[in-house]
Amino acid sequence: MSGVHLRAQLLKLAVPLVQQHGFTRTALAHSVLALPEPRSEPLSDTAVTTLFGEGDTARRTLIRAWLDEGRAHMRSVPVDGVKGALLVRLEYNLPVLDHLMEAFALVASPRHYIPPLDLRPAVHQAASVADEACRVTKDASTGPSWYTKRVTLAAIYAAAELHQLTSPKTAPAFLDSLLDSALHVQNALSEAEIFTQYIAKSWAAIAKSSGIF
Repeated sequence: MSGVHLRAQLLKLAVPLVQQHGFTRTALAHSVLALPEPRSEPLSDTAVTTLFGEGDTARRTLIRAWLDEGRAHMRSVPVDGVKGALLVRLEYNLPVLDHLMEAFALVASPRHYIPPLDLRPAVHQAASVADEACRVTKDASTGPSWYTKRVTLAAIYAAAELHQLTSPKTAPAFLDSLLDSALHVQNALSEAEIFTQYIAKSWAAIAKSSGIF
């Protein structure tokens, strides 16, 4: 088995281990125990570094793999409309909800601490989920409406996901309220801008509460 194939296989096997071990190097180390022909012991820390990177780089690699699996999960579950697709993605978070705040803080923290908060991974993640929701529901938007719908859905999903961190039970209703509001302003980017401001403030709060800054 090539190194690239082994790395991809171990990442896929590590994703279900996040529920137990969090987004940690330990989860990556224990992935070899789930191989079809499992190893007798977890990977050494040196092996984890070789395969996935040093320190928090390995953890970021695992977070990206988990996010990728979340989008794949959206494609695997039959849904009725965009709301259903976004709810499926929120439900994917539930088994690892206790670990998400730390994961979000990690991806928001710049590797060289300049600038103090890097929102690009959050924006990319929300945009990817919105695009996936449109794809699985065969959205037929074209022209400016294609862009506007995805921007609005990305902001709505990101806000609902952040709400889920502190109030998991009310997250579906919160998503409903944002979607209902968006129906009345679907052609106005101002709504997305309001959501985006809320998201930026929320991510800043998460990063500060994590103790990173």
